[in-house]
Amino acid sequence: MDALVKLLTEKEFADVSVQEIADEATLNRATFYLHYPDKDALLQATTEARFRELIARRGLSFTDCDGALRAIALGVCDYLAETTSCPSQLSQMPLENSVISLVEGMFQEGASAHGVEPSAEVALRGTAVAWAIFGAARHWFLTTERLPAEEMAAKIEVMVKPMLLNASH
Repeated sequence: MDALVKLLTEKEFADVSVQEIADEATLNRATFYLHYPDKDALLQATTEARFRELIARRGLSFTDCDGALRAIALGVCDYLAETTSCPSQLSQMPLENSVISLVEGMFQEGASAHGVEPSAEVALRGTAVAWAIFGAARHWFLTTERLPAEEMAAKIEVMVKPMLLNASH
């Protein structure tokens, strides 16, 4: 992951090869492929690791549904804001797929932990909530006079909570 981030300071993602990533990480290509099917999967894993690290660093709580929803919203806001200190092109990459799939996974974990039976409707609601959180956070990020991230996370929570609560019905 560190090798990929370093290489992104030097060149475009499309121009980075698996061989270059392996060389930078002092691994051989075969070792890379034991862990990731391609460089896109490595980017996804890097995004997930950075997002989870940010949530841990913030000490965000997942003790109940309310705390989890606000923590996820705050995590997305923080993640987007933090991309400005990353390699410039990393902040320009379309992070939607990485972040949204991670948030969807968090909702699936939460639903499972609360005994919600998996279904197409529950999955669809989780996807809609993930997109809503990301979209609101992205809008917040692109706003020149932003609210503090904590206030925006509270607003996002109020907006999407009804969608999420309906997932169990």
